[in-house]
Amino acid sequence: MTRLNGRALRLTVLIGENDRWHHKPLYAEIVHRAHGAGLAGASVFHGIEGFGASTLVHTSRLLSLSEDLPVAVVIVDTEERVRGFLPQLDELVAEGLVTLDDCEVIRYIGRDDPQARGKGENSL
Repeated sequence: MTRLNGRALRLTVLIGENDRWHHKPLYAEIVHRAHGAGLAGASVFHGIEGFGASTLVHTSRLLSLSEDLPVAVVIVDTEERVRGFLPQLDELVAEGLVTLDDCEVIRYIGRDDPQARGKGENSL
């Protein structure tokens, strides 16, 4: 299991839910590649409204239900590992926004980690 504590880098990729990579959702391809690269973790968050460089507002409200809603893929790992993953994003992301932020990891423990034994699943 990857150990992660202290200084880290958060990679955020903002794309549309309809964006595709070889007929499958782009967000899924990013997550699977991050997993394959051995990164500490990746999560996909579904937005309810937003706009980007195209200036077209995508919303889940009114008659425009599910009009290519925004999706955020968030990956956190060491700076070296995240920066090493960036060339794959260059290949995958044709439209969207990719950002990097410094962050601090306070706790990163999986269910099977010996440190987590004896603690409630949601306890800190």
